[in-house]
Amino acid sequence: MNIIFGPVNSRRFGKSLGLDLSPSKKQCNFDCLYCELSPAKTMGSYEDVISVQEIMNALNATLGEHQDIDVLTITANGEPTLYPHLSELMDEINKVKGTIKTLILSNAANIHEIHIQEALQKFDTVKLSLDCATGRCLKRLDRAHQGVKVEEIKSGMLSFKEKFFKPLIIEILIVKALNDNDEEIEALNEYLLVLKPTRIDIGTIDRPPAYYVEPLSYEALREISLKFDATLPIYIATRKMVTGEPSHYSSDDILETIKKRPLTLADVEVLFDKESQARLQILVDKNEIEIETCSGYDFFVQKS
Repeated sequence: MNIIFGPVNSRRFGKSLGLDLSPSKKQCNFDCLYCELSPAKTMGSYEDVISVQEIMNALNATLGEHQDIDVLTITANGEPTLYPHLSELMDEINKVKGTIKTLILSNAANIHEIHIQEALQKFDTVKLSLDCATGRCLKRLDRAHQGVKVEEIKSGMLSFKEKFFKPLIIEILIVKALNDNDEEIEALNEYLLVLKPTRIDIGTIDRPPAYYVEPLSYEALREISLKFDATLPIYIATRKMVTGEPSHYSSDDILETIKKRPLTLADVEVLFDKESQARLQILVDKNEIEIETCSGYDFFVQKS
C-alpha cells in the first residue's frame, strides 16, 4: 500500500507531499461522474481502516528523507473525512510537522457533523468541494450516498466557517450539461455570497472520467465565472482546454475586464496578446491596477 505519494513541486504550495488515508481501494460517499477512479458503490464509513500508527510510520520515514516539505496534503482514494481516526491523526501530525502546512481535500458530504468540523479545525487550509447547490444536481452529478443532503452540506459549511479563521477554499468542478446552466450557477452564486470563502476554484474535467461526461473549454469557464458576483474571489483552475487565440485589449478594455472579474497571470497569458500584456503592465505601473494575493495566487484587481 502506498500511503505516501510525492513529493511534487506545486506552484501554489511549494514542495507538496500527499498522504492517502484509503490506499487499499476507493472508499467514498460520492460516486462522481467525473471521478478519475473507477466507479464504486458509495459507503457511509470505511470498510478498510489503516491505523494511525501505520500512517505515522510511513510519514515519519518520508519526512526523514525529505526535510524540505512545504505542505502535507491529506486526501484519499475516496473521502478522507470518512477515516474514523482523522482527529487523532491530525494531533499526531501536528506534533511532528514543524513549519509544514497541512491541507485537506474533502467533498464536504459530512461537514455538518460536529466531530468532522472539530477535526478540520486542526488543518492549516481546508479545501471543500461544492459542485452543486441544489439536491437535483447533487444526485445527478455527485451521485451521493443515501442520506447525504445538499442543504446539510451548505448549512455545515456555514457553521464551520464561523469557527475556522484560516484559509477556506471552495472547489467547483463544472461538467457540460450538468451544472453549467444558469439555474445551478445562480444557486451557487447566491450561497457563496453568504459563505464568503477565502477563494473559489472553478475547473472542469482534465483526466479520464469514470463515466462518459464532457469538459468545458477555458473560454466557457471564463463566461461562467462572469455570472458570479464580481466580489467573489474566483480562480479558474484549468487552462488545458483553451480553444481561442489571445485577443487585443485597449487600456479601457483591460480596466473593464478586470472590473468584471479579477485575473491571474495565467488568465492574462490566455486572454491577452503580447501588446495587451504590455499595456496591462503600464496600468500596474501607473497604480490603476494593483496585484492582490489570495491564498496562493496573485490577482490583478482594479485599484480601490
